[in-house]
Amino acid sequence: MKFTKMQGCGNDYIYVDCTRGIIDNVRETAIRLSDRHFGIGSDGLILIRPSDKADFMMDMYNNDGSSGKMCGNGIRCVAKYVYDKGLTDKTRLKIETLSGIKDLELIVEDGRVQSVTVDMGEPVLKADLIPVISDKEHLINEPVEIGGRVYNITCVSMGNPHAVVFVDDVDGLKLETIGPCFETHPMFPERVNTEFIHVLDRKHIKMRVWERGSGETLACGTGACASVVACILNGLTDNEVKVSLLGGDLQIRYDKASNKVYMTGPAVTVFEGEIDL
Repeated sequence: MKFTKMQGCGNDYIYVDCTRGIIDNVRETAIRLSDRHFGIGSDGLILIRPSDKADFMMDMYNNDGSSGKMCGNGIRCVAKYVYDKGLTDKTRLKIETLSGIKDLELIVEDGRVQSVTVDMGEPVLKADLIPVISDKEHLINEPVEIGGRVYNITCVSMGNPHAVVFVDDVDGLKLETIGPCFETHPMFPERVNTEFIHVLDRKHIKMRVWERGSGETLACGTGACASVVACILNGLTDNEVKVSLLGGDLQIRYDKASNKVYMTGPAVTVFEGEIDL
């Protein structure tokens, strides 16, 4: 099987062109290939499939084999893959995901995609749609006991469920202990991604993330979008914010008129190879 390793702000996936063929036992393959000691090493596997609704479909799997609905960093790399590989010559694409069709604008330099702006759609705030089990319709700065401690959380879905927590320092957090407590808490029936945010100023935040099915990752595009929405809901930032993650920076813009979130960030090819399945 031929593959391409790509990353967006350090959020790395293995990409496979499935426009002309299929992979058997996808979940098992995702687990095996994602292993950083015995496989290629990644946060998961992304298959690029044909679509009868859009230009392409992104079919993604976390490194535990579970299916993912949407990945903001991953979808930017899908756009770079299909353009750089000559599967399309469009600089505006529609890509189908399990959370709907996303519109992308490609920024091309010297014939290669350098960065991509993604229309991430409207944030979902209703608890039952995120989903979160709660008697509240919205959870904004809501105190919840998790892992024996009370956290104030703001819940948003950007195609994936997110719980955003504001802290004074993200660097000293023991995410390997805290993260699983959030991910598996019974109030999140589909598990949850958790973002820990330090607001530096009204245009700049710092973020660490624990992703369901993957653990701590260097970046999470949907999480960055959800975090900026949470910041705005809590009156902490303006509508255009730089999000600094462990793997780099993303620029997030919330357009109030359309109620949509736009993400701009890099897409990078790391290496290509072939592996015997």
